[in-house]
Amino acid sequence: MATDLELLGQAIKRAQYRNHRTMDAALREVGVTLVQWDALRAIANTPGASGHELAVGTFQSDQSFGTLATRLIAGGWVTRTSGRGRRLEYALTEAGEEALAAGRRVASGVLPTLFAPLDERHRAALFEALRLLEADAAAQSA
Repeated sequence: MATDLELLGQAIKRAQYRNHRTMDAALREVGVTLVQWDALRAIANTPGASGHELAVGTFQSDQSFGTLATRLIAGGWVTRTSGRGRRLEYALTEAGEEALAAGRRVASGVLPTLFAPLDERHRAALFEALRLLEADAAAQSA
């Protein structure tokens, strides 16, 4: 029997929703939201990235990321400097590094619980399947 693709899509969405809500609630205990923490991770992982690149990497529009970045700057977590041309580049401050580290500590406690129903074989298979979908999407948009 073939897998119902509509149900598969809904299952992915439910799992993502559970992950988002659980992580967001846990991260708020250290003073950061999931969206903020995700932006801090993206900035730390891609030094010198433009606002557009960070928006794409955090699944936001350029405008949404710009608004978020302004809040991160006001919070003292991020700096924004001029790059080449009109490009703006972002970097973490010491406070941003601390918020990122606090979020990682939270994630290290939350994520094992979220994925506890899956043994390592299932986790690896799920990760590989999702990477295949991502690679196909990237190839389709190229």
